[in-house]
Amino acid sequence: MNLALKYGLLITLVVVVWVLVTHLLVPLAPESQANVLAPILFNLAAIVAIYLGIKSRTDETTGITFKEGIKTGLGISLVYAISTSLFFFILFLIVGPTLMANEPLAPTIPCGK
Repeated sequence: MNLALKYGLLITLVVVVWVLVTHLLVPLAPESQANVLAPILFNLAAIVAIYLGIKSRTDETTGITFKEGIKTGLGISLVYAISTSLFFFILFLIVGPTLMANEPLAPTIPCGK
C-alpha cells in the first residue's frame, strides 16, 4: 500500500472516530471544555502520521533526501485533506445542517435569514 494512502487514511480515521464519538455516541455540548481537544488531537495525529510515514520511507543505510521527505509529507497531507473533506461532505449530506448547529461557535454565527 502506498505510504501516503496508508498514513493519510490513518489520520482520517482519527478524525472520523472523534466526530462519531463526540456527536453521536457521547454528544458534547457546544460550551464543553472537551471541544478544545479536537484540534490538538487532529494536529497531533497528523504530526505523528507524517513522522511515521517519513521514517518508514527512510532506508537505514542511505537515508532519505530532503526532497523525498517533503514529497512524502505532502502526499500524506493531501490524502488526509481529500479523505477528511469527503467524509465531512458525506456526513453533511446524511445528517444535514443539524450537525453544524452543534458546533461550539455556531450560536455566534448569523444564519443568513
